[in-house]
Amino acid sequence: MDKPKAVTAAAHKLARLIYTMLTKGEEYTNQSRDYYEERYRERVLAQRAAQLGMQILPIAQSA
Repeated sequence: MDKPKAVTAAAHKLARLIYTMLTKGEEYTNQSRDYYEERYRERVLAQRAAQLGMQILPIAQSA
């Protein structure tokens, strides 16, 4: 990604965070690196399953 697009993407992300904080009264919570890596892993896994014609279903948790 070239520099102007990266700057625009970062500014857009900050604008969304600030808008959410102001309109919904939510506090900023910094997501850890592990959070983003887990989301990436789940997305890649879902894409691979779709390529193979499979579907990922959640496991029911017993109480």
